[in-house]
Amino acid sequence: MHYSRIESPSEDTTNEMSEKSNRFAGVRALIFDLDGTLIDSKLDLGLAVNAALVEMGRRELPHETIYGFVGNGAPMLIQRSLGNEASEAECKRALEYFIRHYREHALDNTVPYPGVREGLKLLGRMPMAVLTNKPERISKLILEGLGLASYFRHVYGGNTFERKKPDPIGVETILRDLGLGPRDVMIVGDSEIDIQTARNAGTWACGVTYGLGSERLAEYPPDLLIDSLLELHEHLNN
Repeated sequence: MHYSRIESPSEDTTNEMSEKSNRFAGVRALIFDLDGTLIDSKLDLGLAVNAALVEMGRRELPHETIYGFVGNGAPMLIQRSLGNEASEAECKRALEYFIRHYREHALDNTVPYPGVREGLKLLGRMPMAVLTNKPERISKLILEGLGLASYFRHVYGGNTFERKKPDPIGVETILRDLGLGPRDVMIVGDSEIDIQTARNAGTWACGVTYGLGSERLAEYPPDLLIDSLLELHEHLNN
């Protein structure tokens, strides 16, 4: 009988593999972004923004244009959608309508991204939190509605603190909540805002390639880049 000869990996290759596998061995908790990372919410966001624009007597925008405005919280989303000529009063009225409409329709089309539910289950032994620039109440309602809330010890939104991501105040609060240091934690997100938040807080940064802001990650490279949340546990000492 003939047996194929299997080459043993070289010492350099073994060391490289060991270094790669050990790089994130100290990560003991995870902080996730929401939109574009855990949930595909873009259609419901686009519909809610256009509903607010119609309410204000404005023309609807292409959804792809609206998607490019997502990431800095609802007030900025509405301000960008209305345009620079909009007054503060118009922005306030449109924002109030948007929030009412979105709260009623946030789960019409929104779903977890493929692999998210399974990926969270694989990571279930690790403390996890959500830090998003979406308002806290609607974030919790969406997570509960999708059956994902039980995975997270904390869910903080863009209106929880006086400053939003990429300011590190939310991450620093979660670190205190969990009793951990910055290098014990990895932030997982789809955009440059999440990478900047990680850098500002001194944590590890993981980017996902499938989200709303993933095309900008080339300019803000994370420490780890994954195509699916199913891959994350392979890189951690979970």
